[in-house]
Amino acid sequence: MAMAAAIPAASKSEASYRYIITACAMLATLMQALDNTIANVALPYMQGSLSATSDQITWVLTSYVIAAAIMTAPVGWLSARFGRKNFFVVCLAGFTAASMLCGLAGSLTQIVAFRLLQGMFGAALVPLSQSTLMDIYTPEERGTAMAIWGMGVMVGPILGPTLGGYLTDVYNWRWVFYVNVPFGIVAIAGLWYFLQSNEKNDSLRFDWTGFAALSLGLCALQLFLDRGEQKDWLGSGEIVTYLVLAGLGFYLFAVHMWLAPKPFITPAIFLDRNFTTGLFIMFAVGAILLSSSATLAPYLQNLGGYSVYETGLMMAPRGIGTMVAMMLAGRLASRFDPRALVVFGTFLLSYSLLEMTHWNPNVDAWIVSLNGFVQGAGLGFVF
Repeated sequence: MAMAAAIPAASKSEASYRYIITACAMLATLMQALDNTIANVALPYMQGSLSATSDQITWVLTSYVIAAAIMTAPVGWLSARFGRKNFFVVCLAGFTAASMLCGLAGSLTQIVAFRLLQGMFGAALVPLSQSTLMDIYTPEERGTAMAIWGMGVMVGPILGPTLGGYLTDVYNWRWVFYVNVPFGIVAIAGLWYFLQSNEKNDSLRFDWTGFAALSLGLCALQLFLDRGEQKDWLGSGEIVTYLVLAGLGFYLFAVHMWLAPKPFITPAIFLDRNFTTGLFIMFAVGAILLSSSATLAPYLQNLGGYSVYETGLMMAPRGIGTMVAMMLAGRLASRFDPRALVVFGTFLLSYSLLEMTHWNPNVDAWIVSLNGFVQGAGLGFVF
């Protein structure tokens, strides 16, 4: 569902305080983006602290991803129904509280439950921050605003392992969650005080049938992909069940989308070539960004023998490459065809991934860092 048919102009009050609002919105974006990957390097420490097996501890990541994937879908409706400011503040408060509870968790069951809550509340933070920035900036300034916002979205997952490694090494794994609390409180206070309330639309109706079918498909697919390797894929009845449920969910969603009078997603939007192409590219970029961030940290620690702090430092150049590329891309976009920048970024990504296929557990730290910088630059140009 679209966030709104038209984007209203910023009020005078919002325009006066837009830099404060921007900072608060970016804090929300960065917190959510960081938590996609910040816990990756701390998993071995959580495993020992919570007396969990390697199979069980992965639920700390899986629960967050599943909850965020499902709850992203109704963000537009909830924002319009209850007001963007109210919804934004509630989600940010819930995310901050869930982060604190994750740090206080004393068992695997507790941290998985709290990570579910964190994913549910965090799902709305990125789209709400983007729409907020679109509101408070003029059309001429939105390109710059989106570049700043995009930097938070891209850099967060990349810097997550680095920050997580540092906090785990200097303090303990609980601080990868505690670090959200002070920033969350600052962002809540800033948005509550400076962001203007928008009108609520009580007449909107939500397609709960389509949402339920899509949620079933996404949840089952994530479980299938996440647990398949551990359970011998189709040799396990559990994995076969996930695959059947995923197929059923996506089938029901597709049928409902084409036949319902007011479906959850209107099929006509996919006829826009630019939209569909952009969707495909961002899907590929997201798969590269998150999968490589999630697997590289344990690879370097478990097979390469690097410490959690060293692993974080080796992954930092990827974030630096992304920031440098996004600053360059913002300037080059007015001089060159943006499609050329996307192609160049895709080339850098492909080259870096090809180089990674030649790695072994004895890979040199300099090679990992340099390759990470190239890969980060590719992500920046594509985004």
